[in-house]
Amino acid sequence: MSYFFTSESVGQGHPDKICDKVSDAILDQFLAYDKDARVACETFVTTGQVVIGGEVRSKEYIDLQQVARDTINNIGYTKSEYQFDGNSCGILNAIHEQSDDIAQGVDNGDDENQGAGDIGIMFGYAVNETETYMPLTSYLAHFIVKTLDEIRHEGQVMTYLRPDSKAQVTVEYDSKTNKPIRIDNIVVCAQHDHVFETSEKMQSTLIQDMRDIVIPIIKAQIDRKDVREMLDSNFKIFANTTGWFEIGGPHGDTGLTGRKIIVDTYGGRGAHGGGAFSGKDSSKVDRSAAYMARYIAKNMVAAGISDEALVQISYAIGKSEPMSVYVNTYGKSHVSYDDGEIANKISRLFDLRPKAIEKKLKLRQPMYLETAAYGHMGRKNEVVTKKFTSRYHETKEIEVELFTWEKLDSVDLLKKEFGIN
Repeated sequence: MSYFFTSESVGQGHPDKICDKVSDAILDQFLAYDKDARVACETFVTTGQVVIGGEVRSKEYIDLQQVARDTINNIGYTKSEYQFDGNSCGILNAIHEQSDDIAQGVDNGDDENQGAGDIGIMFGYAVNETETYMPLTSYLAHFIVKTLDEIRHEGQVMTYLRPDSKAQVTVEYDSKTNKPIRIDNIVVCAQHDHVFETSEKMQSTLIQDMRDIVIPIIKAQIDRKDVREMLDSNFKIFANTTGWFEIGGPHGDTGLTGRKIIVDTYGGRGAHGGGAFSGKDSSKVDRSAAYMARYIAKNMVAAGISDEALVQISYAIGKSEPMSVYVNTYGKSHVSYDDGEIANKISRLFDLRPKAIEKKLKLRQPMYLETAAYGHMGRKNEVVTKKFTSRYHETKEIEVELFTWEKLDSVDLLKKEFGIN
């Protein structure tokens, strides 16, 4: 017997992702000029309008409007026919100071024991289905929308593409082994220009381009042979299943920061504590502890402790030590410890105080814009140079290490602790 599981992803031009990108671009701009800034920034977009709100505490001033316009233009919203473009959209700034009640819990005068910025539960997850230790469904859905965005920006093929897009991937799993068997279907929704005579022609063109252009590009970037072979199977592709998709982006639907939290994490696998990421600095454990939990889960699976792992960390606002640490290995553990004993070892091996996480993962860098599309997990850890300009400050070029929580530099530590050769 078998069962089916599905995950979705959305491209950078999806209304919610526009908001995530604007919020994270603003966060990066603050951190570039004030590494100690406290930021909780939300964005809302609709036809021709952007509203930026939230709480900030910083010694520096930045031009929020220019950051937002540049981000929107870079996504590809540069034409008035989209009814939303970076140069002409109205922008309302509703940012205000961070609450003193929150600040007193975080900034308690003891830097090493900085309190958590909120109460909450955070989850990290990993599974050995792909080279990135991500679920196959989520991994492929992200790959599809990322490839569509890259093709659109290059402008050489599929020139009909507009910025908004979604993808959904359904995989068949073996019920006994819980291993993926094959891809059953792919659903793609891609906004397009008014260049097709009929909706049927548009749909058939997009399906054919998915098979002839998009899938081969994806296959060429996948290391694991078993995953590549699944892309050779006879899966179904459904394209723009309502018909036309010319009206999209903020003109077709409103967008809001933090409304794609499952896309941002594991595509519905594992668990989610409910807290969004984008626009929040690392004092907010919604973000930093979720990254740390992913780091631990990924290193656990890579070390061979289990084929699958879920890690939960909980916090109380203003307290530095976590309230609890939970581990679930789904009965797939390869060590002689139960999940409670594994959790106790994890608690001892890793410093889970917010400031310690911040230092371990280098979270005070302006590193967040890159997380705001195609998922925060399963991404490439690399060092890049980012340029920041401001009418109020000098231009800065900053070397930034991205996706530090994807590093596998605790594998040897875990192997030693759990007696794995």
